[in-house]
Amino acid sequence: MGKTYLLGNCNFLGDWYSHSSNFQPLKINKMKNMIGKKTVMMLTLALVNFGAFSQHDHGNHGDKKEMSQQIDPKFEDKDFGNPYSHYILLKESLVRSQSQEAKEAVNNLQQSLAIVENATSAQAEASKVASASNLDEQRKAFASLSNEMTKLVKAKSLVMGEIYLKHCPMANGNGGAYWLSSQKEIRNPYFGDKMMKCGSVNETIN
Repeated sequence: MGKTYLLGNCNFLGDWYSHSSNFQPLKINKMKNMIGKKTVMMLTLALVNFGAFSQHDHGNHGDKKEMSQQIDPKFEDKDFGNPYSHYILLKESLVRSQSQEAKEAVNNLQQSLAIVENATSAQAEASKVASASNLDEQRKAFASLSNEMTKLVKAKSLVMGEIYLKHCPMANGNGGAYWLSSQKEIRNPYFGDKMMKCGSVNETIN
């Protein structure tokens, strides 16, 4: 009970021990020093752990910042920026296997290609995607559209960013098919979730 009172009320115990023949001030001071060292050690460990967590969190924010700073491709021909964006929306719709979204995207692509020079062939292929009755037909027509869009991308000089020409060897009944993307990551528009990572970067256009 004496030790409990020692930690709970030091002033009271000082008076009590002053009348006790068993009072040992050296041992009490030693205990105080041990408690003090232990407290300092615990605080130090807590600060180190907090610093490590802060550094890790800062690293995560850095990754997010790097992703958010990715540069979208920009073309010398400003009229081609919108068609390319609609093509990417069409591609992402096929990646997600969203047939209705793909139809809306390709309709916008057709309209935006109307003011682009030398885009007649691409418009014709876009109309085939637009008239497709299901997802499989959309994906099949998308392969030919991608070929025409690739020709346009290479003809319209890039002034900012990069575009990746990708190839899936298993698309179109193992005949293979290409597509364009602004990101290096493989997200296959011909199979979606069935074979999302099937394919490789065939060329980097910059």
